Amino acid sequence: MTNATDLLPRLTSLLGPAAVITQGADLEPYAIDWRRLFPGKPACVVRPSSVEQVARIVQICREAGAAIVPQGGNTGLAGGAVPDASGTQVVLSLNRMAAIRSVDPVGLTIEAEAGCILKVAQDAAGAAGRLLPISLAAEGSATIGGVIAANAGGVNVLRYGMTRSLVLGLEVVLPDGTIVHGLRKLRKDNAGYDWKQFFIGSEGTLGIVTAAVLRLLPRPKHSVTALLSVADPAAALRLLELAQDELGDQISAFELISATSMQLVAKHAGLKAPIAEGEWFVLIEAASSLAGLREAAETMLGAAFEKGMALDGVIAESGAQASQLWALREHVTESEAREGKSVKHDVSVPLTEVPRFLIEAGEALAAGAPGTRVNAFGHLGDGNIHYNVLVDERHDASHVNRIVHDVVAAFGGSISAEHGIGQYRVGELARYRAAPEMDLARTIKRALDPDNRLNPGKVLSA
Repeated sequence: MTNATDLLPRLTSLLGPAAVITQGADLEPYAIDWRRLFPGKPACVVRPSSVEQVARIVQICREAGAAIVPQGGNTGLAGGAVPDASGTQVVLSLNRMAAIRSVDPVGLTIEAEAGCILKVAQDAAGAAGRLLPISLAAEGSATIGGVIAANAGGVNVLRYGMTRSLVLGLEVVLPDGTIVHGLRKLRKDNAGYDWKQFFIGSEGTLGIVTAAVLRLLPRPKHSVTALLSVADPAAALRLLELAQDELGDQISAFELISATSMQLVAKHAGLKAPIAEGEWFVLIEAASSLAGLREAAETMLGAAFEKGMALDGVIAESGAQASQLWALREHVTESEAREGKSVKHDVSVPLTEVPRFLIEAGEALAAGAPGTRVNAFGHLGDGNIHYNVLVDERHDASHVNRIVHDVVAAFGGSISAEHGIGQYRVGELARYRAAPEMDLARTIKRALDPDNRLNPGKVLSA
């Protein structure tokens, strides 16, 4: 039981009254997730300004028996950064720890505190002529610490990998208040266990990331964006193979968008694709520092039309036109929300199985949840599909989840490709992950957080 009588005065003494929020409307942004599915009730919100303060907060909460919920930009889609409704959990917001400590354009690194907004870090890298390639819809509000805790994906995973691939070093506070300083800027370091991997993607359940060193890349001088319509996902997959053959690792994004998605964007965002309508669309982006990229892309698209892989298409003639093409993809989620209730699935299957998965999942829903509509879109290049199902009052969300996830499991896929488990998918993870894997996860949790004080009830059941 939390000793609030002792807890709040000690936290206030440490941080000052302005950095401890206890009541009123100021609590609300920290108490509910972005999708407004998981309302919580924090005992208070604390806003430290240094790693030493974070460590001391953890120690104070441990002594008072209070659980801690670390929080970055609170843009997650699985409810992983909000407290429960007990009124006993302390939300630890890192938004005051937002400094960019260094940018090294030669060593290709950036060191930033956990509360730094992703877009701010991107801009700092860009000002030095370098690229931080993590790109998300929420990059204007997501923070570096949250991105790392969630092992965020985004549209550039095809070329640059998940966030995990870009983390060189971490500074972490453990559940007992110990500070682990590991802000190394090394590309090669085989000295013992790579312990930072425990915390990347752990959603704040094993430790609190307070700063990170991230890998940068040379900023490409040239880019090309194209939108094409295709007959079906199988044609899109053949198009991906052709693009890989012709453009190689210059492809940074390869997005699959259904006709349903495009119709919703036209209806609710007033945006229409500048090409002939089809059942499916593909949005491709490639980037390079070498000249000749556009010519190579034009050659590739010409071959796609000649081989019957694409039905129609357009290449952006300017940066503004490229932004207009990307706006079609970026407005899908918002337009879906305006259409009505949906059951969202962030799933992945082996890349070559995506077409068959889409067919079989659609057939399973038609049989088991008639009257639903599928809104499928996502990152075909890395096998991640956002398979969202539009429903009405006749349909039970858990039943729809089970139908879709059973098909995902049959294909050897994952029920969470990039959004994480949070509190939204805890039960589903336990159902679909093998017992030895779950036992291993619990062993790690017990070893680092034996009292279950960090983000309890997230990822693993309490």
